[in-house]
Formats: sequence, C-alpha cells, structure tokens
Amino acid sequence: METYNESALSNIHAERRRDSLKDTALGLVSTLSFPAIVGTADMMLKSAGVHLVGYEKIGSGHCTAIVRGGIADVRLAVEAGVQTAEQFGQLVSSLVIARPYPNLDIILPINRLTRFMGDGRYSRLSNQAIGLVETRGFPAMVGACDAMLKAADVHLASYEKIGAGLCTAIIRGSVANVAVAVEAGMFEAERIGELNAVMVIPRPLDELEETLPVASCWMEERQPVNIPINIKDKITDVEAVELPDLAKLPVRVKEEIWHDE
Repeated sequence: METYNESALSNIHAERRRDSLKDTALGLVSTLSFPAIVGTADMMLKSAGVHLVGYEKIGSGHCTAIVRGGIADVRLAVEAGVQTAEQFGQLVSSLVIARPYPNLDIILPINRLTRFMGDGRYSRLSNQAIGLVETRGFPAMVGACDAMLKAADVHLASYEKIGAGLCTAIIRGSVANVAVAVEAGMFEAERIGELNAVMVIPRPLDELEETLPVASCWMEERQPVNIPINIKDKITDVEAVELPDLAKLPVRVKEEIWHDE
C-alpha cells in the first residue's frame, strides 16, 4: 500500500509539473556533440529559473536542449547556453519562442519530463560528478571506458549514440576521480581513434540528472521500511529446551540471628 501511494504521488507531482510548463516560453540551443549539449544545458539551468524539458537527437551529431519558463528567464538561459556552446566550438543554432502555440508540445519531449523519478525509481549514482567522453567510433569509446575505469574509482553509468559515428561514455564519481578518469579516457580515445568532445560537471542539478541516460543496473526501486513482526506466526527451527522442575530444586535458607539490645 505504501509503495502504491508513493508511486501515485510521484505521478501526480509529474502531472502538475507538466501542467505548470504549459503556456510558458520555449528556448532551444543546438550543438554538434552530446557532451557539449549536456554542459550547455547545465549552464542554462544554473543561469536562470528555467526547466529542462529534455533533449532531441536528430542524427549526424545534432543535439538540442529544450527549456521552458518565463520569457525573461528563457532569454537569459538561451543566451548563457549559446555562449557556453560557442566556447566548446559546437554551436549550431538557437531559438526563443515567447508564446508557443499549445499544439507545439506534440513535437517536444515534454512528456518525458520527470520520467526518471515518475516511476518511483532512483539512481544510486545521483549527486555524483558527471564525466562525458565522446568519440567517433565504437572501439575508441570502449577503449576509453576501459582506461577510465582502470585509472580512477568511477562507475560507468551508460553511453549515448547521436549518429555520425559519435558515441559518448558517461561516468559518475567524485570530482577528483572523474577528472582523472576523463583525462585517461581522452588519451586512450586519441590513441585508438578520434576524440570528439569531453565534459566534466562537478555538481549536476536534479533536472539534469533526470534527462541523462542511466543503465538499468544502477536503478533501484524505492522500498518502504517494514518491520516484519507478527506474533501469530509460528516459530520454526527452534530447539526446545527442557526446564527443571522448580519444586524439586533444593532451597537454601540463609539463617539470620537477631540480637536484642
């Protein structure tokens, strides 16, 4: 019953959150790399009061981060995202729509918002730093993953494909370990094939967590804390111990002598 109630409450919160995004401004920033779009989305979330709806990947390495919020916040977030993408040398285009038509939601990944927490699951890797290494070619990514796992205490969370032969390995761990691992992965990827982009995010926000792919082995169901005590249950596998007959035990009486003064 408790698990059902938690799941129902999560779904209600997800529906309310989606409804709150209706009739809000729309902002989009597109890049040519998955690590670049994650870093861009992280900067957009931290620069203004916007919500990250999700990503759209249309092939050939094109990735778009989509945010919703008030028009002023969206403009500020898109501006910060554009500057970040330009620093990476990966900017493709950007767009701000102040009053999007409601039917436009059909082509947006808005229904995927809060999908990470909406089903009552959570990731054991949450609140850890994120490292992304993108290569052109699968062997280079596999080699980079092997080098990163051997170089530092990190966990391989998942990987992402965005077309044009681009693959991104996503690792989690402490900031120091992720930085060391990413550096090792960079060198190995360059040795094997082509390194396209890298990214380290020390303190990811919850909304960024929700949009990143996570391998199923790192997902756990939220379980209620129960104390399984039932006095009506029969106790099994208990060795019976025979108690002595108290009536037959000798009783020692300590004799006390009183002296009248």
